[in-house]
Amino acid sequence: MDLKFYFSLFLRRVHWFLLFLVIGSAIGLTLAKVLPPVYVAKARLLVESEQIPDNLAASTVQTEATEQLEIIQQRILTRDTLVDMANRLQIYAVPAGQPQQALDADALVTDMRKRISIVTSGGPTPRGPARATLVSVSFEAPSARLSAIVTNELVTQILREDVAMRTRVARQTLEFFEQEVARLDKELAQRGATILAFKEANQEALPDSLDFRRSQQAASQERLLQLERDEAALKDRRTRGLSLRDANSGLQDNTPVRDQTPEQRQLQSMRDELSGLMAVLSPENPKITLLETRISAMEAVVRDQQSRASASESGVAMNPYDIELADIDGQLAFIATQKAHVNATLETLARSIEATPGNAISLDTLERDYANVRMQYDQAAANKARAETGDVIEALSKGQRITVIEQAVVPVEPERPNRALIAAGGVGLGALLGLGTVVLLELLNAGIRRPVDLTTHLGIQPFATLPYYRTRYEVLRRRSLILIVLGAFLVGIPVALWAMNTWYIPLDQLLDALAQRIGLAGLLDPLPTAQV
Repeated sequence: MDLKFYFSLFLRRVHWFLLFLVIGSAIGLTLAKVLPPVYVAKARLLVESEQIPDNLAASTVQTEATEQLEIIQQRILTRDTLVDMANRLQIYAVPAGQPQQALDADALVTDMRKRISIVTSGGPTPRGPARATLVSVSFEAPSARLSAIVTNELVTQILREDVAMRTRVARQTLEFFEQEVARLDKELAQRGATILAFKEANQEALPDSLDFRRSQQAASQERLLQLERDEAALKDRRTRGLSLRDANSGLQDNTPVRDQTPEQRQLQSMRDELSGLMAVLSPENPKITLLETRISAMEAVVRDQQSRASASESGVAMNPYDIELADIDGQLAFIATQKAHVNATLETLARSIEATPGNAISLDTLERDYANVRMQYDQAAANKARAETGDVIEALSKGQRITVIEQAVVPVEPERPNRALIAAGGVGLGALLGLGTVVLLELLNAGIRRPVDLTTHLGIQPFATLPYYRTRYEVLRRRSLILIVLGAFLVGIPVALWAMNTWYIPLDQLLDALAQRIGLAGLLDPLPTAQV
């Protein structure tokens, strides 16, 4: 390989190499100088588990830590929240003296979402022990102080949203069970009133009194049989009384003992006593005289009673047989009345007993519905008690919570851009493009430049070769043209990039737009400085 020849070719086209080197270096150095710094402040959060064991008192908020963090992140990244934060913290305020550009809300929200980073790590794993759930929060800003302020604001919103969400869920759970208990209590009262009204309307035919009514029915039937036996006995007495009245003269003294009045029995006793005294004493004895006087007075009383009792409604005197028959007729009338009453009672009991099975089914349905509602009420009351405990746990922050491990501090160095790498990349890319251009031009040139090319292409062996000599004027003109072009690119590219960055569009936004066009979105994150 003739290295001297290739080096000479490189020197002949060194101006192309220098041109691309100058362009790449100018662009790289200008970007390294012009691109704004990006500061990233980071904060670390920890998701702590419940401080009270579940077997003692469980919280009613059962949201998993990762799910809860995703919900909080989505709420923080909402349009209204981001616009309010940008305006309140003046994230897009520009320094005095710089032109202000209008940035619509959509572009603001998109840019804010790019700057904010909320990364969750750890948590439960399918295999192995569970790890602590850590949350890393960061925000990208053109100034270190703004980055720290916004990051701490995000941390505050995460903590506030976590507390609000858990207390809101606990409060909603408690309110739901309070409403459920009130509803079931009202329904329980209504069903109880329905059962009470049914029992009052059918109190004579309820299943719980069926045995009592059957015993009443049996007793009434026994009473009816007894009345029929008494009626038969009285009818027999009446028949015999009629026979005796027809056969006897109707003497007053033949009144049966069981039908005598107390005065008649007392008179008979005094007569018996007089008969006994007459057997042992003389008739003139004072005791006999006194007893006869008492007997005379008692006879007068008995005769007066018999005279009043022996008169019929028509005023005709009645003998003892008629009196006894009248008494029997009265008893028969009373027994007939009792039989009618007992028969009415039996009919009533029979109807109530027949209606009892249907009432039992209806009452069982009502009581079953009441028992179901009561079971639901008891369960709702127990759930309400647990919800009250969970609400107290969340109000005291004794449940799962997010705590701050490390607050965001003002970063000392910017996160990007890496100015040395950009500058070196520009110089290196320009050198590679220049070298590639030189190689490409030489490959496309098919001319004869060495004696060996004559032998290779034409088969001619040259005797000698003479180089081409340029005049001094030609050399100066060529070198001046190269220097002017290189100087123009060396000065013009930085000036053009600076003017574009200052007056038209920031270079970071332009690079991001180009990256999106060629499919490298996110390579450089834009940092607009427009005022909302």
